[in-house]
Amino acid sequence: MAPHTAADTTPKTEIRHRIDQLQSLLLSNGIDGAIIVQNSDLFYFSGTIQQSQLYVPAIGDPLLMVRKSLERARSESAIENIVSFSSPRQVPELLKNMGITTPKNLGLELDVIPAQTYLNFQSLFDQTQMIDISHIIRQIRSIKSDYEIQMIRESALKSDQVAEYVKSIIKEGMTEIELAGKVEAHARKLGHQGIVRMRLWGSELFYGHLMCGASGAVPSYLASPTGGTGVSIAVAQGAGFGLIRAHEPILVDYVFAYKGYLSDHTRIFSIGELPDDLIKAHGAMLSIQAAIIREAKPGIAAGRIYEMAIELAGEAGYSENFMGVGDQRIRFVGHGVGLDLDEYPFLAAGQKMLIQEGMVIALEPKLIFPQRGVVGIENTHLVTPSGLQQLTVFDENIIVV
Repeated sequence: MAPHTAADTTPKTEIRHRIDQLQSLLLSNGIDGAIIVQNSDLFYFSGTIQQSQLYVPAIGDPLLMVRKSLERARSESAIENIVSFSSPRQVPELLKNMGITTPKNLGLELDVIPAQTYLNFQSLFDQTQMIDISHIIRQIRSIKSDYEIQMIRESALKSDQVAEYVKSIIKEGMTEIELAGKVEAHARKLGHQGIVRMRLWGSELFYGHLMCGASGAVPSYLASPTGGTGVSIAVAQGAGFGLIRAHEPILVDYVFAYKGYLSDHTRIFSIGELPDDLIKAHGAMLSIQAAIIREAKPGIAAGRIYEMAIELAGEAGYSENFMGVGDQRIRFVGHGVGLDLDEYPFLAAGQKMLIQEGMVIALEPKLIFPQRGVVGIENTHLVTPSGLQQLTVFDENIIVV
């Protein structure tokens, strides 16, 4: 019995369009072919993450070479040429058998593949120049198709449903990890895939961050304005064993991952009212979000959006707490989302990439107050011809229970 139905697979037209885009950029950059191995890229271009290598020639049909599981790869992928292999040493011969000439230069995902994998490719193709195509791939993936946008819309809807559930179960005296477990179990019932993929080497995330009060302001190694103590120093982020207390901000910064596609979402809850200064600070972040939504139209540089956010935070009197404190501050206010949590574009200092129609952006203006906690907002937005369309719409005010 097949584990999934045909309705779960990526449509053949999607795969063909993505391959066409990649081949066009390979040709225009003088690259003969590319081998794709990273899970998110492999899923994007082939429709499967079975243990494989996908060869995409600049001209001609791609070849998917599968180590495990061949049967699943053939049922999941729209690639027509799928063969089995047991060792990377077979790759040159498999290409030759398909009538594919040994490439003079070969594109690889050099931002993510291990050094040993790179050296293996160098050894197998010893007369071939290796070229980094990670930027090309990330550019293609940054513009979502109608199919992908629909997947992200469904994920965003489920993000809102998770927030609604949080409101119904928070109780004073629970530990952060107890509350997180209940929320995450509900997300799984809604179809959360349980894995949140990130491209940046060394970055890991479970469902997200759920912390109360001071623990929300504890910084961590992750490229995120929030950290948290976690359950141990081996994890060093997210929910820990601290208690959920009244009159302290409860940060629920969770990613919903549905059929591969992500929605990023933050809401602030509290048991009883928060102090007036935190309520005011939260309102300032909502104002920054509203201003960015008005201004972030196709053609604006991603770095300009970050500069705007910095300016507005300063005018509101929150320069010292915006997106972190001191040298723990992160220098972005948003990021692209799709199959990975850290896709193009980055709304970060100095970024010149232009915002384009079809991008999907998580916008997250937040304030970090040491020993007190975090306030702010995060929503997932689609870039339309007229600007940002908000996909996550659950109540943005501090939710008092």
